[in-house]
Amino acid sequence: MSVSCFHCLESVPNGFRATVTIDNTPQPMCCIGCQAVAQNIVDQGMTDYYKYRTVRAGKVEQLVPEQLAFIKSYDNEDIQDEFIATTDNLSQVLLSVEGITCAACAWLIEKQLLSLKTVKRVDVNTSTNRAMIQWDKTQTPLSEIITSLAKIGYKAYPFQADDEAQQKQQTAKAYIRRLGVAGLMTMQVMMFAFAMYFGMFSGMDNNFEQYFRWISLVLASPVILYSALPFLTNAINGLKAKQLNMDLPVSLAIFGAYSASCYATFMQVGEVYFESVCMFTFLLLLGKYLEFRARLKASEFTANLQKLLPLTARTLDDNGQEHIISAKKLKLNDVVLIKAGETIPADGELIKGKTSVDESMMTGEHQPVNKFIGHNVYAGCVNHDGVIEIKINKIGQNTLLNQIIHLQHTALTKRPKLVEITDKVAQWFIACLLVFASITAIGWYQIDPEHAFWITISVLVATCPCALSLAIPTALTCAVATLTRKGVLIKQAHVLETLSQLTLFAFDKTGTLTQGKFSLDAIDILDDTISKEQALNIAAQLERYSEHPIASAFNKYATTELALTNITVHPGMGISAQSADEHYAIGKSGWFDSKKTNAQASLFINKRVVARFYFIDKVKPGASELISTLQAQNLSCHMLTGDASDAGQKIAKQLKLNSSQSALSPKDKQTAVEQWSSQNEVVAMVGDGINDSPVFASAHLSIAMETGADISKNSADVVLLNSDLASIAHLLNVAKQTRRIIKQNLALSLLYNASILPLAALGLVAPWMAVIGMSASSIIVISNSLRLLKL
Repeated sequence: MSVSCFHCLESVPNGFRATVTIDNTPQPMCCIGCQAVAQNIVDQGMTDYYKYRTVRAGKVEQLVPEQLAFIKSYDNEDIQDEFIATTDNLSQVLLSVEGITCAACAWLIEKQLLSLKTVKRVDVNTSTNRAMIQWDKTQTPLSEIITSLAKIGYKAYPFQADDEAQQKQQTAKAYIRRLGVAGLMTMQVMMFAFAMYFGMFSGMDNNFEQYFRWISLVLASPVILYSALPFLTNAINGLKAKQLNMDLPVSLAIFGAYSASCYATFMQVGEVYFESVCMFTFLLLLGKYLEFRARLKASEFTANLQKLLPLTARTLDDNGQEHIISAKKLKLNDVVLIKAGETIPADGELIKGKTSVDESMMTGEHQPVNKFIGHNVYAGCVNHDGVIEIKINKIGQNTLLNQIIHLQHTALTKRPKLVEITDKVAQWFIACLLVFASITAIGWYQIDPEHAFWITISVLVATCPCALSLAIPTALTCAVATLTRKGVLIKQAHVLETLSQLTLFAFDKTGTLTQGKFSLDAIDILDDTISKEQALNIAAQLERYSEHPIASAFNKYATTELALTNITVHPGMGISAQSADEHYAIGKSGWFDSKKTNAQASLFINKRVVARFYFIDKVKPGASELISTLQAQNLSCHMLTGDASDAGQKIAKQLKLNSSQSALSPKDKQTAVEQWSSQNEVVAMVGDGINDSPVFASAHLSIAMETGADISKNSADVVLLNSDLASIAHLLNVAKQTRRIIKQNLALSLLYNASILPLAALGLVAPWMAVIGMSASSIIVISNSLRLLKL
């Protein structure tokens, strides 16, 4: 009798003797690889893996020197730029992990990696076979993480979109192969079934009837043992994990009917239903395949983003000579020539030429964006009408395109509480279904033993809660894909749920409700010894050294060059400089005097105020419409601004806000939001995402406008890439529609199960009708969710 390997469950070769002591019992191993992995699991104190795994582990091969050398190549800094992003001194990588089969695998991987001291976080997605890892790469190289996974039997490598596409293509081909076998054999078995049906009326010879039964058995076996095998495998895996999944009632129906028909064929008693089992399997697979295609459509957006990147780039050397290289080989500070109609290969700063760029891939807006020297351009965008040169400043995982993809992966990896609750409900539903099916079987065997078996099968199949489990995840996936396509990045899983509970919106002013582009509105000259033109020129010369948004308002007033020395930037106050015997300064009005004023800036000569400046910052297009829309939905709107002038009050009055608070520090904003929260308000904070981290942390939902800050460092729950306030209304609309569709999906699935259950129990639903009903309910739920892609 052959002995099975305790780790991978394959047969142990004759003559091979190797064991590992697991829970005080020596267990046989089939090879040195499995022995090494099992021993590592024991040494790390993770033997619970063997208790809770639901599928056998894959056959393990020890790493050979060539493989180890290849893994070491992942530590190369140039190569890492393709797949590693760095945030707050921590590196982050998305790994594709082969061999993940169940929740126990995810547990084992997380335990193994978190045992490395520099690994801070591990998120394993068992549905996509990916692991998101955050760690300090300066202390632990990536090759050590990958080797650590190899020690417990998992092959890992950095995720690439092409690899994912290939995996999905293989899954689709597997579905088609199983469908093909099931469809072909079903047609053949149906022919013999019809012959036997007609033979019942015309008097078929028993030898012929038995012959047809044996032929039907032979033809049906590939359908059951190949096409339907995944249903049985998943059901057994679920039972091993002490979970009741959707495939359990289906497997009981398929393999129960097949076993009963085999018994009838061998014993030459009763009826056979090979054609029903084959048709049943074919229809189930068809429903699963359509479901797979529908879910694939919802996740295509991320893969399509990666395909936007060009394969090659045209670099310029120091002599201006062109060289065409692979876009993946671009390095920081490379100069790239981009002609009209070409796609930008990496993020960079425009250093020569001017053009307009299509940024619809990240903002959702198809209107070309004008670009001039000093502007940033982004990978995946299309250069419209100019020949430009850019200097690469971001590559690999740090490009905006890859940050968008990363944020969407993060949002979809985290499971909302509502999904977890639905999964638990589905498990209880299956348990109740099995009990009800047992009662149905017992009852019908008392009434009509001949039909009891098939009525029970109809109950098992018809009421399988597949649609219930699909109701929420498909809707959330479609909603996230739609919002990402429109330039709204969802970073946290709770966003769509929280949006429906909001009662209050708080807005920053500059750059959020206003354009953040200041223009001079008025000037007061307070000293007769200086003219208006001189005051403006001095102010312009000083503001050339400032990065404050107000500084750009003085650019056009610079006339005479001043010889300035000792130029000093005073954070929070302004800029000062020396010119001959004069001391110049421009900044806050109360810098050198205590007089209160509404002016946003004052000019000082020898610490004496000589002029005051007043600016206007135009309200953003769509701001008034957004506030009206929010207030129409009974959402109160408030402004929290650090501007000490009366500009905040004017804008609040213009937009008809519920309230406005000015001259607030970041801490003051945080206090205001916390006070609202203490009054049972559910608060959304909308800001520029640079100085609003404290208040973002206090709000129930934080929304950041894209302001050039690195998205990966942004603490907001939502990022508006197009900085368009109309996107907030769109976000609310999608959240509202998502909630409505989730309710519809839950109602449809529960209504279907509630109505089909009594009909199936009364014997009014044939098995083939039950299959169609179950598949149809799942497809209806998915199709209903796909409507979100059209918003």
